[in-house]
Amino acid sequence: MAVASPASADERIVEIGPRVRALREAMGLSLRDLSARTKVSPPMLSQVERGETSPTLAVAARIASGLELTLSQLLRLDEASHLAIVRAGEGRSRVSDGHRTEELTPSLPGQRADVSRHELAPAASTGGHSDPPIHEPGSRETAIVLDGELTLEVDGERLVLEAGDSVTFDADLPHGFRNDGTAPARFLAVVAAGLRRG
Repeated sequence: MAVASPASADERIVEIGPRVRALREAMGLSLRDLSARTKVSPPMLSQVERGETSPTLAVAARIASGLELTLSQLLRLDEASHLAIVRAGEGRSRVSDGHRTEELTPSLPGQRADVSRHELAPAASTGGHSDPPIHEPGSRETAIVLDGELTLEVDGERLVLEAGDSVTFDADLPHGFRNDGTAPARFLAVVAAGLRRG
């Protein structure tokens, strides 16, 4: 009795069309933009996205590279599941100079957005020596203040935010949050990478 074998990489390529389109649109790329990055013609890319044709492994690798992924990431060969849970208190965390950060998003291949929870002690600010550098070009950040009051400085502009306020800004500009109050301030930050400013 024959046993069905798992789908090979060649068979899985057929399923990448909607993923290619979603990733391309999330990066703000047109078919022509992706074509220029991959040297794959716009009509071929369009056919791949619509599932009308299956690219060879070589073409799929060029598409992956144009989307800033490895072929395995594009095909999701290195993902064990389409579901990842980060339980309360289990996110990657660090503390530096009164700034506590917990990453709420799992570390997955091709991840284009990250969610983190922050707590700033009075007089503390982001941008300490162990904080990550300014985000990659084209990134946007949305912050939602949960408790307390925060001062946000973005590219020389200063804003005061209170509990319940939210703000979205270009995260590749110099920026930082500061707690000028007398109580801890907490906020969520969502950083979406690779978005293009219009």
